[in-house]
Amino acid sequence: MNAIEMRLLRDFVAVVEQKSFRGAALKLHVSQPPLTRHIQQLEEALGTKLLIRNARGVELTDAGAIYYEDAKNILALNAQAAERALLAGQGQVGRIDIGVFGSAMFDTIPRIIRAFRARHPRVEVAMHNLDRDSQTRALRDRRISVAFNRLFADEPDLRREVVQTERLHFALPAHHPLAARAELGLKDVVDQTLILYPHISRPSFADYVLRLFHQLGIQPGTIHEVDDLMTALSMVASGFGVTLATDSACNLRLPGIHYAPIRKADKAELDLTIVYRAGDSSTLLAAFLEVVRGLSAEQRSSARRSRRKFR
Repeated sequence: MNAIEMRLLRDFVAVVEQKSFRGAALKLHVSQPPLTRHIQQLEEALGTKLLIRNARGVELTDAGAIYYEDAKNILALNAQAAERALLAGQGQVGRIDIGVFGSAMFDTIPRIIRAFRARHPRVEVAMHNLDRDSQTRALRDRRISVAFNRLFADEPDLRREVVQTERLHFALPAHHPLAARAELGLKDVVDQTLILYPHISRPSFADYVLRLFHQLGIQPGTIHEVDDLMTALSMVASGFGVTLATDSACNLRLPGIHYAPIRKADKAELDLTIVYRAGDSSTLLAAFLEVVRGLSAEQRSSARRSRRKFR
């Protein structure tokens, strides 16, 4: 049975469907003698008669009728397999696993995923909520293909690219006296309780914020560290203090929260990066990176137009 070639199945199905060797030969653009030999080889390999010639052409034997149905299915599956292999080679089918974490989930990452799925609707996209250290391990273990996060350190076996640079904002209680200002400086909150996050995976966003203060020679007052952004914002809404959030996080329009941008002179900005394995030749990864880079370039172009508009 292993000696049976696909072309023998193709020829057999053609003879049955054309109801003659002559018609099948014309359809397949081959001469009739080789076609006859192929059917004989198939019958010899199977050890049973499949076709009976008569004045009207050919008829199927009982064995031939059963084999015809299976042969059609085998040819269809083979064609499907070939198509899927081609699509996979083009990055059009398969699965991509993405490590996500933090405020980018409220804006940038969903936009990237929507754009990618629009171009590659047959690709399964799986997202995994992992902190930065877990993302790094998952990349090295090949459990994910890419990861989005901030403050990634350079690693020899990983590559990272900046997706976008986001401005930071203060999140204040809605009725706080500082909420009336159009923008704030870091020094404006030194007498406030500063709620920072997360307190794990150091260095973290909390360390980055403290470094911003120290670079300006400012010492924050009371500092309270929590697990994540949502906890920090809940505490702000309850009046416990103020926290910092990226542009993306400002999409969380929670009751009792007011966002005020930090003035540009304080250089309070933070990069969102995408990280992937060095030397990964996956076509699917390349297709995903193409989408990310395209959206990133569009955003930079839009930002430049906005700056020119307000000059």
